[in-house]
Amino acid sequence: MRPDGRHEGAGCRRERTYPDGVQSSPAIEALADAVEAGGLVARRSSGLVLVSGGPDSACAAAAAVALCGPESVAAVHLNYGLRADSDADERAARALCARLRIDLHVERPELGRGNVQARAREARYAAAERLRRKLGWDWVATGHTRSDVAETFIYRLAVSPGSRPLLGLAPRSGAVVRPLHSISGEETRAVAVEAGLPFVEDASNSSPRYARNRIRNEILPRLAEIGPEVERNIAVTHAELLEEAGLLAGVVDEALAAGGVGEGATAIALAELERMPAGLRRLALRELAERAAGRRVALNGSHAARIAALAGRPEGGEVEVGGGLSAHCEAGSVRFGPARSPAPPESVRMSVPGSARFGEWELRAELREGRVRPSGPGLATLDAAALGGEVEIRAWRAGDRIRPLGLGGSKTLQDLFTDHGVPRSIRSRIPVVTAGGRVAWVAGVAVSEEFRLGADSAGTAVITARAVGPRP
Repeated sequence: MRPDGRHEGAGCRRERTYPDGVQSSPAIEALADAVEAGGLVARRSSGLVLVSGGPDSACAAAAAVALCGPESVAAVHLNYGLRADSDADERAARALCARLRIDLHVERPELGRGNVQARAREARYAAAERLRRKLGWDWVATGHTRSDVAETFIYRLAVSPGSRPLLGLAPRSGAVVRPLHSISGEETRAVAVEAGLPFVEDASNSSPRYARNRIRNEILPRLAEIGPEVERNIAVTHAELLEEAGLLAGVVDEALAAGGVGEGATAIALAELERMPAGLRRLALRELAERAAGRRVALNGSHAARIAALAGRPEGGEVEVGGGLSAHCEAGSVRFGPARSPAPPESVRMSVPGSARFGEWELRAELREGRVRPSGPGLATLDAAALGGEVEIRAWRAGDRIRPLGLGGSKTLQDLFTDHGVPRSIRSRIPVVTAGGRVAWVAGVAVSEEFRLGADSAGTAVITARAVGPRP
């Protein structure tokens, strides 16, 4: 059996020594040839095989033993106890390993609540990786076949946009290898039967409750009526997408380096993004997001367009890309980091004269005779009588309006912030001083016409705001 599923002549096979009972099987011989040709399990290497009790993983274990010898192969089986016949799976795994004369490690994890299939998958790989590290061995092999690749491809095409989800079940992912990825599930079952490998059929594979079963039992057979080579064609497409993904990763790294983005950096200037074609821009932003998150991030074209648009605005903004990660767009640059969703500081009252602390700001109010000339954005001079003896300091709210000094009309604070290029990320932390429910001063931004000092003002209220940092 070659990687394309066809059998080779006997003269192509190498001399091998098998455990008692399987050495005379031409089916295992051909399977081992195909696995060796795939290059994922090398002679004289050592590793673990995840065995489920089914025919696919039985074939993976037999091929590994044929290539590496029973002393260099062990098996891992997880009995989740989720089905009435879970113990039958374990018995089949034990019979297989006894037949192949390899050690079997069995675990019975508690999966808890949530996505049971995902938790089972995580537990399975985690158990195998712990044992691999303990033994110092080379790989963890699964029994995934070309049929599994096709089913996964169609499933993700239906439920997940973009090309990235289609790359699942790669032949190699870290220490995990899938040596049967070029062989169909029908072929592995035939090998298991011919070689007399112990296995059991999973009754749940026929249940229409699971989407993958419907793909396997309904959709793929219908597609095969249109194109008999559908499974093989999907496998070839999958392999090409993996190759192209590797090529694109190199192109992205080169583009980021050319744009002055160092290795591990998570920020980029908008000017550099604008030089990139749209596709490269999206991939570059996704790479920066994944550097910041330390995991895969589903950053799509819509995210990329919003990020570029906000980065070009003076006030910037924030684009959430999922999993608590955001793109922070400010001052002509994009930086990825944790999403900002802090609640604004609680409102406080301040006597005039008096002082108060609002978030990271310290405000102070004084009364002075006559008029006082303003000396900077952190100081407001207001009509003391209009202001009254007490003010409220709070964050801005949707619908807040102000009549900025000298404008001759009113506008919302949102528009005011936009006009002054105040980044969205800091707007909720800027002190807004109100009196009688009206906005008197937005610290560092604008004074209200309604509280301006006039020729007939009897006294001046001087309010200063100073950033002092977060409370200890």
